[in-house]
Amino acid sequence: MDYKPTLHITTFSDKVRALNQLRNNEMRMSAAEANNLHADITVMLAEIARLHLLLQNKPNEVIEVELDGGKF
Repeated sequence: MDYKPTLHITTFSDKVRALNQLRNNEMRMSAAEANNLHADITVMLAEIARLHLLLQNKPNEVIEVELDGGKF
């Protein structure tokens, strides 16, 4: 499984970037946006856990892992 940043993580990152650029100190999101972001973070953490187990089970092998956060 190749992890790619999902729409909801990217959208959240874009909102935080805009928040910082506009020097605002508050950001709101709907419950649906929060739930979608939560789901995407859960998938990302599951992928990290899977890779961690893979590395633990094969300590003598070289495994190349590339994480590309895009604009994140």
